[in-house]
Amino acid sequence: MFTKIKFYSAPARLGLFILALLILWLPFAGPIYLLLNQKDPNLTTILTMGFLFIDFIVLIIFWGKYVYENQNLFKVYGLVNSRRNIRYLIKGLITSVTLTCLLFVIESWFGWLEFKPPSYSLFQLILEGLISALAISFGEELLFRGWLLDELDKDYNPKIVLGVNSLTFAILHFIKPLSEIIRTIVTFPALVLLGLNLVWAKRSHQNLLGICIGLHAGFVWAYYVFNVGEILQYTNKVPTLITGIDQNPIAGIMGLLFLGILSFLIRKDYSK
Repeated sequence: MFTKIKFYSAPARLGLFILALLILWLPFAGPIYLLLNQKDPNLTTILTMGFLFIDFIVLIIFWGKYVYENQNLFKVYGLVNSRRNIRYLIKGLITSVTLTCLLFVIESWFGWLEFKPPSYSLFQLILEGLISALAISFGEELLFRGWLLDELDKDYNPKIVLGVNSLTFAILHFIKPLSEIIRTIVTFPALVLLGLNLVWAKRSHQNLLGICIGLHAGFVWAYYVFNVGEILQYTNKVPTLITGIDQNPIAGIMGLLFLGILSFLIRKDYSK
């Protein structure tokens, strides 16, 4: 019965998957939200998102076994335990961390920001940031450059898949009140460009997910260390539209420029 689903159109398959995910998730998320949200919103978010991720993993296993008759759909998504995938992950981490640090160094040279000693242990910042970044990036890349990309690839040509995947990634990260959307609108093209970069990166690295996780995690990791550690002090010599609204590097023209540099580097690999 379930194998017939693979013959449905991509929108129908995506809709059924999301519906099934909600059916699995809501019985856990609903009571947690009702019991804890007023007392501890942060804990509520952690628990509900944790259950959502667990349900997502369980559903992928079911989806592979009963819809596509594949015992290891994660391998199809590029989540492979191999030295090459680990090397790609490390390569992505180094690339995005280096670009982020270079961005801040250049802005410092221009006098747009100053570096300060971290507010607490640098080792702790680095370790906490790395763990958080890898966890967030693993989940998001498995979703966007794993499951979603694979489902779209089954029905559409690569250019359409590239556009839809990148726009979906940007839109889902840009769900906020209208006033905030208008105030931070420069972030949207940066998110689209980041999404494009991550798809190009996967396609130019044997469709392995390690490069995507590494690139994504490197940006999150660097932002965590500099932001949580309060290492940067902006001088306000230029508008935040240039350096980044709310001190978010990709929410500014300079961040968009550096994502463009990343695009150039990735496209060189992609065109080989």
